[in-house]
Amino acid sequence: MSLKNKKGWLVYILKCADGTLYTGSTNDITKRLIAHNTGKRGAKYTRARRPVRLVHSESYKTKPKALARERAIKKLTRTEKLQLIRTA
Repeated sequence: MSLKNKKGWLVYILKCADGTLYTGSTNDITKRLIAHNTGKRGAKYTRARRPVRLVHSESYKTKPKALARERAIKKLTRTEKLQLIRTA
């Protein structure tokens, strides 16, 4: 069973098995995590870095707002992303 975000969209950060961070967005985090960890429609980046673990998420009502936030997070340095994760 997958759980959709009732508020709309989520922007998320995953920590990969090799310690790297991956940022994405979805309206169904459970389904997306399964995809990342099984390789079925998961990101190419995470396929070689499994398992991945959810370490941060933020809710947005619309897809455009979530995508804008995803782009902003992707521009952050690793140190800034780790700080975001710690302070959330």
